[in-house]
Amino acid sequence: MFYRPEDGHGLPHNPFNAIVAPRPIGWISTRSTRSYDNLAPYSFFNAVAYTPPQVMFASTSGKADRARGKDTLGNIDQTGVFCVNVVEYEAINEMNASSASLAAGEDEFPHAKVTKAACNEIDCSRVALAPASLECRLSQLVPLEGEDNYMVIGRVVGVHIRDDCLVDGKFDITRFGMVTRLGYRDYAVIREAFELTRPDD
Repeated sequence: MFYRPEDGHGLPHNPFNAIVAPRPIGWISTRSTRSYDNLAPYSFFNAVAYTPPQVMFASTSGKADRARGKDTLGNIDQTGVFCVNVVEYEAINEMNASSASLAAGEDEFPHAKVTKAACNEIDCSRVALAPASLECRLSQLVPLEGEDNYMVIGRVVGVHIRDDCLVDGKFDITRFGMVTRLGYRDYAVIREAFELTRPDD
């Protein structure tokens, strides 16, 4: 089949998210200027540069009690910092619970029963037991086409790695089962990996 997105796909469910998959989940923690912590998962997330290390995520919907975007976007807009936490399989229920629509100022950490830890380089909480966490300073906040679509690009200024996730000097995502987002309501866990050498290496 072929379709133009502007004309619709004619299927029971939108296939776009299923085509661009799997996507790592950025479990984003932020803090408001009033010191309210927030935690929310974003599946439009990825790394975008090595030097300096940079990551991006996109916020694609609004919230009635925010001028634009959701609490995560509002907090980053105000403070200029955020933390990206990696999601392991054992935390899948907590990650899902943190996606609940709570009022601005209501803390998802206790709501989802997630333990906090302090960041080192920024004024923000992180997920204490996450396999890895990336402390970020806002580099760019980019409006995208469409209502309530924004891309956040952050420079990584601090990296936390849980010791048991390091195997022979490498961060091993199969050790903890990294959770990824597919299309629709589907997720996947990475349990296997293989290595390829480029022809020029």
